[in-house]
Amino acid sequence: IIAHEQFILNAVTLGADAIFFSELSLTGYEPALAGALALSPTDARLTGFKALSERHEITIAVGAPLKTQAGTIISLLIFQPGQSVLIYGKQYLHPDEEPWFVPGNNLAPISINDCRVGLAICYELSVEEHFNNMKSTKPDVYIASVAKFSKGIEPSYNRLASIASTGVHALFVNAVGTADNGICAGGSAVWNKKGELLAKLDDVHEGLLIFNSDTEEVLSHKL
Repeated sequence: IIAHEQFILNAVTLGADAIFFSELSLTGYEPALAGALALSPTDARLTGFKALSERHEITIAVGAPLKTQAGTIISLLIFQPGQSVLIYGKQYLHPDEEPWFVPGNNLAPISINDCRVGLAICYELSVEEHFNNMKSTKPDVYIASVAKFSKGIEPSYNRLASIASTGVHALFVNAVGTADNGICAGGSAVWNKKGELLAKLDDVHEGLLIFNSDTEEVLSHKL
């Protein structure tokens, strides 16, 4: 949580209106441990994110396993000024995740300063039905929060370039470091509405990409 807060404060300093973290960012992508690590939306450890959102007028989306009556879901918890926490649940699970998680409920695009932001979590990126449902809501930006190893980078880039070419800005938010007996390969990136790659981070360093959706300018900031 402390590391997340530092990222948020850096993003505020750089003028960001929102910050999105990778899949299960708070606990790391460790499916076998997710049940024991799962949080509730009212967990006291999350109150700092709400306070930062209010104080700095920034949208914050963090990844966490979340307890529900049906079981544990993979979620993005979204904190926005003046609002209750929003929950995006990963609806389309990879078969490898089914022993550990239950499907969640996708959230309609969220609004950030009149920009409509559609969301996806990792495997959902490759599910045609997911994007078709999202596309019908006419998002301005499509953000995929993922935990991808090196073999998943090229297919994800190709998919996001294709999605972006339909007329939306596309963002890829990946972790670095160990996860589920592998290594997440970073490479967080952004594409313009022509499907052209504008910028990306490397595969080993933590950092921020600050994207201006009006001008398509990108600021890369390593931590």
